[in-house]
Amino acid sequence: MAGQHFPVTRLEGVSREQFMQHLYPQRKPLVLEGIDLGPCTSKWTVDYLSQVGGTKEVKIHVAAVAQMDFISKNFVYRTLPFDQLVQRAAEEKHKEFFVSEDEKYYLRSLGEDPRKDVADIRKQFPLLKGDIKFPEFFKEEQFFSSVFRISSPGLQLWTHYDVMDNLLIQVTGKKRVVLFSPRDAQYLYLKGTKSEVLNIDNPDLAKYPLFSKARRYECSLEAGDVLFIPALWFHNVISEEFGVGVNIFWKHLPSECYDKTDTYGNKDPTAASRAVQILDRALKTLAELPEEYRDFYARRMVLHIQDKAYSKNSE
Repeated sequence: MAGQHFPVTRLEGVSREQFMQHLYPQRKPLVLEGIDLGPCTSKWTVDYLSQVGGTKEVKIHVAAVAQMDFISKNFVYRTLPFDQLVQRAAEEKHKEFFVSEDEKYYLRSLGEDPRKDVADIRKQFPLLKGDIKFPEFFKEEQFFSSVFRISSPGLQLWTHYDVMDNLLIQVTGKKRVVLFSPRDAQYLYLKGTKSEVLNIDNPDLAKYPLFSKARRYECSLEAGDVLFIPALWFHNVISEEFGVGVNIFWKHLPSECYDKTDTYGNKDPTAASRAVQILDRALKTLAELPEEYRDFYARRMVLHIQDKAYSKNSE
């Protein structure tokens, strides 16, 4: 298990003004209860979604195991009509399947053309848009995407971060969400935006010894709960039962900070990408030195980065 454990704060009946003025600036995860989400929490049953969602083809992840790993890609991509996906995802065992009779399904909805269009449930599933109200906790012009998510019971998504703020609306079902602070990135064994540590409840500390230092924030979500996930906070999501959720992402930085080709909302800000490229060039230059000197000047560079770029604010 990770070291320190903290519950995510839960608040009921939070107004837009309270959120924007007092809670949002804290940049901490928060579970919001009692938000008016419309009738979706009661209407979006398996039968209703199958009937109203229609037969639109959707691209899905299919995994033979519960713990999905984006680094090793232990899943395959397949397509199914939406109504069939909903019905299969709600089952424990399948008569029809791609990999195995107990395979798991995960839908992360896409835009019409994923290379150019962002996901927006109101456009891709127009017959469902009247059922759900988006919390108005950001300015309309900041809106980026609304992502439909459907998960089989028991499915666990890899630990990752997003570069935009988002609200995870749990419409039906139950999820357990574990989050880690951006300040603990050095303990998560990252490859890109993802953590190599899949089993966060019983990690292999011989392989990942620093993971025990990561502070763990945890919450359970039930139908009607909304989780605010600030940008850069790592999160790992476990579907404890068949569930439907909607993520709403918005740009809390000026638009010019983001990669204009990013339709998923997970590419690093352009300035960060440039900085990483410069760092890679610096490391190649350091490689020209003998090991003793390379080690010394690398340590000096780390100290310089810590002094100039690390936040002075304590959490």
